[in-house]
Amino acid sequence: MANKDLTRADRRRSKKSRIRKKVFGTASRPRLAVFRSARNIYAQLIDDSNCATLGGMSTLSPEVKSSLPKDVTGKIAGAEAVGKAIAETAKKIKVESVVFDRGGFLYHGRVKALADGARKGGLIF
Repeated sequence: MANKDLTRADRRRSKKSRIRKKVFGTASRPRLAVFRSARNIYAQLIDDSNCATLGGMSTLSPEVKSSLPKDVTGKIAGAEAVGKAIAETAKKIKVESVVFDRGGFLYHGRVKALADGARKGGLIF
């Protein structure tokens, strides 16, 4: 099957599987998995060795919604706020460094803003 015959979702799934072969989260250094939908962005801290989600945050979370000023609109500002919030969640569970999993999305725009927000919040990756 030629690459042009694949849908956008199929190409993303293919990239995601290539990334997931190399990226593995542990309890001391969990995987920071990112999912980007049309309107929202989601981030989870995942321990792959125990198959457990340690914490999660999204633009729909009350903590993130309340932290954004009312006059600030836009998806990139929300993604950065999610990054800072997930860093706070990681600090609560005593995690300082993570492995970043972009989930097949380009490291650009909202995904990059989330990563930058997490770094500003104190996460190391």
